[in-house]
Amino acid sequence: MSNYLIELASLMAIFSFAIVSPGADLAMMMRQSLVHGRRQAIITSFGIGTSLMFHVTYTILGLGLIISQSIYLFNIVKWCGVAYLIYIGVKALRAGQTEIAVEAGEDSGKGRGQSALKAFGLGFAANALNPKAVFFFLSIFSTVVSAHTPMMVKFGYGLVMASALILWFVGVSLFMTTPRMRAAFTRASKWIDRASGMVFIALGLKLATEKAA
Repeated sequence: MSNYLIELASLMAIFSFAIVSPGADLAMMMRQSLVHGRRQAIITSFGIGTSLMFHVTYTILGLGLIISQSIYLFNIVKWCGVAYLIYIGVKALRAGQTEIAVEAGEDSGKGRGQSALKAFGLGFAANALNPKAVFFFLSIFSTVVSAHTPMMVKFGYGLVMASALILWFVGVSLFMTTPRMRAAFTRASKWIDRASGMVFIALGLKLATEKAA
């Protein structure tokens, strides 16, 4: 049991740096919080966490190794990710000003409606279509986790990591949807949309230039 705790602690030490670093997931969460409100942002957090389990599952089952060894499969995943990031970036650039209610207890923006399914799907797709996650989980699981660790224990590691990721982004959602933050967003929504759009497009272009290891 102590060996498993050491493995989990090592995984979380590495993963903690990954989840707080700026990237497509954080950019997505900030925009969801400011544009669509707390409820949709929290649902998006669960979409991102579920997507992490998707990555962990195929890594444990060995599919990550197959993808990492196939330039063709890597490029399929990579260009899907590029297209998705640029798509949501262009949508953000074309968006108009968003009015957001700032009354205490108000949890959602009134500017643009968004279903729970779409909010979840945005989070899932933003993380699932990131090919860097393939190599990230493949590398840390192969270097930190013993080959003799039972599969169910490995899935347990994944659940802990997914839970930590969800909690982190729920925290981001709560902070970004305070009345003061929403009032500030209403005044600067168009410029924030443009800035987030450029971030998404830049991330897509950066991903397009990356090659398989």
